[in-house]
Amino acid sequence: MAKVTIDGKTIEVADGTTILQAARMIGPDVAPPTMCYYSKLKTSGGYCRTCLVEVSKGSEKDPRPMPKLVASCRTTVMDGMEVKNNDSEKVTEARKGVVEFLLLNHPLDCPVCDQAGECHLQDLSYEHGSAKTRTDFERRTFEKIDIGPYVQLHMNRCILCYRCVKVANQITDGRVHGVINRGDHSEIATYVEEAIDNDFSGNVIDVCPVGALTDKTFRFKSRVWFTKPVDAHRNCDKCSGKVVLWYKGEDVLRVTGRKDQWGEVEEFICNTCRFETKKTSDWTIEGPRKLDNHSVISANHYEFLKKPKELTINTVKPLAIEGGNN
Repeated sequence: MAKVTIDGKTIEVADGTTILQAARMIGPDVAPPTMCYYSKLKTSGGYCRTCLVEVSKGSEKDPRPMPKLVASCRTTVMDGMEVKNNDSEKVTEARKGVVEFLLLNHPLDCPVCDQAGECHLQDLSYEHGSAKTRTDFERRTFEKIDIGPYVQLHMNRCILCYRCVKVANQITDGRVHGVINRGDHSEIATYVEEAIDNDFSGNVIDVCPVGALTDKTFRFKSRVWFTKPVDAHRNCDKCSGKVVLWYKGEDVLRVTGRKDQWGEVEEFICNTCRFETKKTSDWTIEGPRKLDNHSVISANHYEFLKKPKELTINTVKPLAIEGGNN
């Protein structure tokens, strides 16, 4: 076991735990932001650099600080380590630079992007970005590509987090897409325009932190803050069948996997549940989806009220009439 202190809060964790995992155990107030790390996917992390932190004390045995900022998703804790995240000016400035770098080629598509309102890059830019950019040049552009019957790729919006590639590698029968070329020519693409067609291909939409991979059945149907998310499940022979139904009126506009507080899917779902089962009668409704208070999706939504106490005939007391018999 190792004791690590992050922003003044100490926790004891198992050996081999990363700084990011330890920070998440403490709570979201000290956890660094992430764009490429995904706890459900092996070898994820280390690409985007948004989770950089300052190690002010290496360990109890070697208290020297680390000379450079480190990626918290890849750096394991040492006993006695002290880490600065929100309390470090170096981290604040470095994170602004990382956000600026991620936005270098990102188009101003927010008004028309289906990911608007639940986009991690929007949140990152608002919380850690700078109001201005130091560069001015023409952004790289790509044509939209249909990479299957249900998924459309907008490479202009991609930040190369590699999540979709790892999903295809680890939970599908065979990967037919990946990162091709090098440097600023790198892009997500299918080999020889081959379509992504397997039972779990739709999960690339859920893991994408931006609007690069979108659900073609949901495109331009509604803004997410106008929809009502509801937990539901069904018996499915391919996956757990536990999903979130997104309603507008009585219509189910889309079906997604359930995400935890870090925006990660709890259990991956199949394409049958996601794309082909959009009738309320196909599902067992569990109740409204609990949303984070800071989420724009929670605006103007239902409140979680306590269920009123059920009354029986024996609990109803007769009214006492003044001047009459009780």
